[in-house]
Amino acid sequence: MRNSLLLLLSVILASCAGSRRAAVETPGTINVLSYNIHHANPPSEKDKIDLPAIARVISNAAPDIVALQEVDVHTDRSGKDLHQAEALAKQAGMHSFFAKGIDYGGGEYGVAILSKFPILETKRYPLTTLPGTNGEPRVLATALLQLPGNKRLLMACTHLDAQRSDSNRQVQIREVTEILQKQPYPVVLAGDLNAANGTPVINELDKHLTRTCDNCAPTIPVINPRRCIDFIAFTPGKFEVLKHVVIPETYASDHLPVNAVLRLR
Repeated sequence: MRNSLLLLLSVILASCAGSRRAAVETPGTINVLSYNIHHANPPSEKDKIDLPAIARVISNAAPDIVALQEVDVHTDRSGKDLHQAEALAKQAGMHSFFAKGIDYGGGEYGVAILSKFPILETKRYPLTTLPGTNGEPRVLATALLQLPGNKRLLMACTHLDAQRSDSNRQVQIREVTEILQKQPYPVVLAGDLNAANGTPVINELDKHLTRTCDNCAPTIPVINPRRCIDFIAFTPGKFEVLKHVVIPETYASDHLPVNAVLRLR
């Protein structure tokens, strides 16, 4: 009798657990994380590289896709043997694509896309830096992803110019939206745009893509944040926003990560 009761209880508990998982893991949803990782250098630790701290942020968010900015690959400061995008992807059990922005410290520095979905095709698009501005070269990275149900999604990641003037950012956001509008697949764009809501750069973005937030919570600085410059956006009408949050992680980077859950329509 005792064994029978224990068996019945275990079946009931397993059934309840399965119901909870089904409620959380809604079919057709895509969990996206955008994170400027500051080459895995915690602002409070001047010369330290703490990639495990970035990995924990990714693990806790449990994303399907990650857009990373300020990624080091084989640099002197982070380690000649360290490919940050590949290391983070391996720990998370994801595929990866790194797109170089510049040569840096004996290696490369740029943006990356991590995906739990298979990556079918990748592209790197150099973005314009106007002559005489001394702006750092920037790129747009795209990865065509194979989703369940024979569906495909184009994930895009960028990090726009960081200078005070909007000149380069305005040119770059026009280039980004022009490239993405030509895609035959639903698009998700994520990254550090170095521009706040209401600026010409974000106004241009809003003409072509739908952001996952309207009155977006601030993402910088990590202590007492005041401005949102990190965004996730998508092809209008192609997704429903189920969640948008700024994760209050104040140690690992100088930006707060942005997390959105979307349902593909």
